[in-house]
Amino acid sequence: MDNVLLLVFVFLIAGVIAVPLATKMGLGSVLGYLIAGIAISPLLRSLGVDVVSLQHFAEFGVVMMLFLVGLELEPKMLWNMRDKLLGLGGLQVLITTALVMVAALYMGQPWTIALAIGLVLSLSSTAIVLQTLNEKGLLKSDGGQASFSVLLFQDIAVIPMLALIPLLALPELLEILHPTVIEAGSQLEHGAEVSFVEGLAGWQRGLITMVAIGTVIVGGSYLTRPMFHFIAIARLRELFTAAALLMVVGIALLMTFVGLSPALGTFLAGVVLANSEYRHELESDVEPFKGLLLGLFFMTVGAGINFDLLFNQLGSIVTMTLGLILIKALVLSVLALVFNIRGADRWLLAMGMAQAGEFGFVLLSFTVANGVIPASLSDQLLLVVTMSMLLTPLLFILFDKLVAPQYVKKQGDDADEVDEQGNVIIAGHGRFGGIINRILLGSGYKTVVLDYHAEQLSRLRKFGLKVFYGDASRPDLLHSAGIEEAKILVVAIDEQAQITEMVRYVSKHHPHVHIVARAVNREHVYELFSAGANDIIRDYFDSAVRAGRSALEALGVHPFEAERKTCGFVLNDKRTIREMAELFDVNIPAHENEPYIAKAKELMAMEDRAMQGHGAGFGSRDNRDWLPPKQED
Repeated sequence: MDNVLLLVFVFLIAGVIAVPLATKMGLGSVLGYLIAGIAISPLLRSLGVDVVSLQHFAEFGVVMMLFLVGLELEPKMLWNMRDKLLGLGGLQVLITTALVMVAALYMGQPWTIALAIGLVLSLSSTAIVLQTLNEKGLLKSDGGQASFSVLLFQDIAVIPMLALIPLLALPELLEILHPTVIEAGSQLEHGAEVSFVEGLAGWQRGLITMVAIGTVIVGGSYLTRPMFHFIAIARLRELFTAAALLMVVGIALLMTFVGLSPALGTFLAGVVLANSEYRHELESDVEPFKGLLLGLFFMTVGAGINFDLLFNQLGSIVTMTLGLILIKALVLSVLALVFNIRGADRWLLAMGMAQAGEFGFVLLSFTVANGVIPASLSDQLLLVVTMSMLLTPLLFILFDKLVAPQYVKKQGDDADEVDEQGNVIIAGHGRFGGIINRILLGSGYKTVVLDYHAEQLSRLRKFGLKVFYGDASRPDLLHSAGIEEAKILVVAIDEQAQITEMVRYVSKHHPHVHIVARAVNREHVYELFSAGANDIIRDYFDSAVRAGRSALEALGVHPFEAERKTCGFVLNDKRTIREMAELFDVNIPAHENEPYIAKAKELMAMEDRAMQGHGAGFGSRDNRDWLPPKQED
């Protein structure tokens, strides 16, 4: 097809229409992209579009995604994940490969084909799983971190798989393959034609591989800073964006040349740059390209479904797909118990990772080109991979709607027995609740900390902190923690709805408890006021106020005057937020609530006049201690 603009327009309009509709219906963006691809597949076929080649190009979104994930991880954090990375990830690949191989042998396949099928289907979809976990805010949970560890090991495992698969070739298949097809299929990633390791001995390939990895590490540690500093001289944002893309593409290309996974290389580069001052700039520059390419990739997966073959062999395809999901979910569920992944996190890992992955497309074409799997069987397996990926968003929905709520009801048996009580109960010990706990403990107060992030609590216990595992929103656990005698409850968990419900329950049944609640935004403050919270602390509000004060001082405002203005702003905000809460309606978007908008404008004007009135409305304060010391003559 020559008209590229028409092709771009078709994909853009499909995504723009389907994804918002799917998100509004609670299906998630990934399923929206897949549905969009299915919808436009007849048009793409009529236009003669090579969906497979387009899919190979779009897979670069996975490379960018792993680069961004690496930016969020420090090397020390990655080292702390080594047990799950090698143990959980390694066992998942080995056991799943073995079970799928046994199933294939039972269906009459030779052991070489059965082993190749097991290797291909042992991998899961990095793109779908990480994208969905990020959207749902679950990547930092125990289940999310375990999923990430397994996915990272799988990306590493692709390398030995590419080396092993050609050894399984069947002579009768090789004889009927055209030499040019074999040559084309032996390219490891997206049609690369250059290889630095082709024809070399094993030790030479290993040496070049180590040099390539070392180049990425050294370059990321010592060369990126002067490079970006040089580029910054031009003061052109688009040039920095181009440099960020250049670095990602260059690393991916280097990994391809030495026979490694581009995604693994860029992930390693991201980890190296996790402490760089350019980290956030790189993240903001690469993020839009990652999102577009991943969306395109998901649409090509949907558009690539061979419906003729699917309808002709519907029973066998559906059976193999469901069988694969069942095998992988069972393996991951058992391994979760072995690695002490408890509660809903266990099912998040098992259900979220039960599909085949995008590397399956690459490996299947590689097996056909190397005479390992017949083309007819490969076509069936391609459908199994695609259908399992298509079902994954539905499994996440099933987890959200049915599994997680049911598990919360049964969580009492898994929660720790709270054998201590204190004046203060802290629900949630993340970045927010952890600081509060340190302040109270340092001031001599006894706290009872409740959290259901098992891995986090395990680390805290190593530092001598007394913490208890369990869902703090459960009334029975609050009772065990001594809510009847407690003076203060600090609600520092992450989920907005759960925070509001917990505040409402404690306010109604234990009105003597002073509730300090975390709010995720201004609208959440209104909800918490009506629910009965005594003190409400917005995420980032205090740090933003401090930043505003520093900005005023940097502009030449006297420190006392800057403090006066920011203190006045905080006091005024507390007063006005109560007035705004009376007009806020949860059923009407704030930008459509006319009385709310009118009151907001009125209060903002009053606030501006007060802050510019040199103390009007803010009270008085003796500023002698704020004057600079007198200079001695």
